[in-house]
Amino acid sequence: MKQIFHIISIILLGAGWINYALEKKEVAAITVLAETLSNQNLRSEQLPEFLEKSKKSSEKKALKELIEHLKNQDANVDETHAAALALADDIDNTSTFTGILLTFMTAAYAGAVFVMHILPRLAHRFTHTIYDSGAMLEKDIMSEARSKLAQGDYEGAIEAFRKAAEDDPKNRLPWVEIIKIHREALYDPDAAIQTIREVLENLEWPEEDTAYFLFRLSELYDMDLGDRESAIEVLEQVQEEFPETRHSANAGHKLMELRAE
Repeated sequence: MKQIFHIISIILLGAGWINYALEKKEVAAITVLAETLSNQNLRSEQLPEFLEKSKKSSEKKALKELIEHLKNQDANVDETHAAALALADDIDNTSTFTGILLTFMTAAYAGAVFVMHILPRLAHRFTHTIYDSGAMLEKDIMSEARSKLAQGDYEGAIEAFRKAAEDDPKNRLPWVEIIKIHREALYDPDAAIQTIREVLENLEWPEEDTAYFLFRLSELYDMDLGDRESAIEVLEQVQEEFPETRHSANAGHKLMELRAE
């Protein structure tokens, strides 16, 4: 159905614009003819003879139009010249109206094409651009992992979260969930610590993410394993790696708390 609409629209618009161009060409030909008639002092009664002698197709067509326009009229040179100009103006006015109508129709068709074909593609591309940036990952792989987690399939959830991490290596959330599963669901802080060590050693992270993992590592050592010395070492590492930052300041405050206890 859409193809039929496009075919008919293109045919009609194409025919309209061709006719418009021909009318403008006819106006130009009649205008030139008017000047020729004036220069040669031709009257209406002399037009048939002039038509027989003419060799230009455009001029012949213009002459036929003018002869038909002046049919049964005995016009002098000035009147013949004026009649030719008037005929050109009439055709020009008609063609101008046709051009305006065609412009609106063409714009309407272009708008229909945009709405029917271009806009859906743009929307499709825009949607995929958004989802491909991470939202799609969150929707598909992360939701699958969380579904397994809700079912108590912890190993399956860890595997799914690792797959999500592979697909989006800049996203720390899958690793955060894995660490949480080891710590809170499997009660295995050693595995959680090992995961953090793996993340920090094998992957490059922005300052914010690196600091986050180091703070979680210190927390695991202190709260889960009771290894205060290792927890302090990790916090001191934060201060060394990120001096004069809020991460260093937070580590300093935490160090004061741990040493005071």
